[in-house]
Amino acid sequence: MSKTEKNITIPADCIANVFGQFDCNVKKIEKAMNVTMIVRGDELKLIGEEGAVNRTIDIMDALVSLAKRGNPITEQNVNYTISLSLTEQTKEMEELDKDIICHTINGKPVRAKTVGQKKYLNSIDKNMIIFGIGPAGTGKTYLAMAKAITAFKNNEVNRIILTRPAIEAGEKLGFLPGDLQSKVDPYLRPLYDALYEIMGADSFIKNMDKGLIEVAPLAYMRGRTLDNAFIVLDEAQNTTPAQMKMFLTRIGFGSKAIITGDLSQKDIPKDAISGLDVALKVLKNVDDIGVCQMTSDDVVRHPLIQKIVEAYDRYEESQKSSKKTDKRTRNTKQK
Repeated sequence: MSKTEKNITIPADCIANVFGQFDCNVKKIEKAMNVTMIVRGDELKLIGEEGAVNRTIDIMDALVSLAKRGNPITEQNVNYTISLSLTEQTKEMEELDKDIICHTINGKPVRAKTVGQKKYLNSIDKNMIIFGIGPAGTGKTYLAMAKAITAFKNNEVNRIILTRPAIEAGEKLGFLPGDLQSKVDPYLRPLYDALYEIMGADSFIKNMDKGLIEVAPLAYMRGRTLDNAFIVLDEAQNTTPAQMKMFLTRIGFGSKAIITGDLSQKDIPKDAISGLDVALKVLKNVDDIGVCQMTSDDVVRHPLIQKIVEAYDRYEESQKSSKKTDKRTRNTKQK
């Protein structure tokens, strides 16, 4: 296949950010797109198959656009832009960081980093109940917390209620010392962490003492009606169908609920049915309920996390295929 050459100019004030230390970003893009990239000052020569060269130009344009808006170009940005180029969606990168949800206590802006996260945030804005489904590291809980805290600060709701089922992840914690609160705190620690980072410890403690922020196990929701509240149910894959129905029927007027979960990380017994699975089937056609499915492409933690998620997905698919093959073999032998 014939090769083509094209030159593009990178703005001088974006070069260090876009190219990366020792041109590490350029080398990563070269390898992924199978092109040769020659850097000469602010000029970048691209050599390769025409389609690959054009996609590489789209990648560089998207990264330059991010850099111009003051974003540090991370390895996650580069990897994600490369993956978008394969489906010709790099233009969507330009919309991601336009809307800032809030700032952390240290002044860091909180905003969408992937197309999946952007769709998730849009769904939160449009719907009363939102299901955020996806693997670890996609920002499901963190973005939900950011939205909850922002709504609380803007007086859109009177309180924040954060909950998750108290299910052990393969460990037995029932003999932990202390009172009931001490026993349930380990289950709720990820919610506390997000609150501290976005709201600050002092503000969180002050509002919690006033009863305006509540962090509690899911069992505490029974028998209540939650009006004018922003409610986040985390780790929903570990609920039973009865618990999920109980939670959904607690939601009152002026409230918004976000239910997050990872269907690949259930800690309930193998023969038990997940309340999240049932809810997604039962409520799929109900108005004012949004379902946002994120994938490994939306992982925004360390790039290694994305590789781990993808490796487990491949393994689980191979296990399913193997079981189907074994079942067909047994059926054939029986006949």
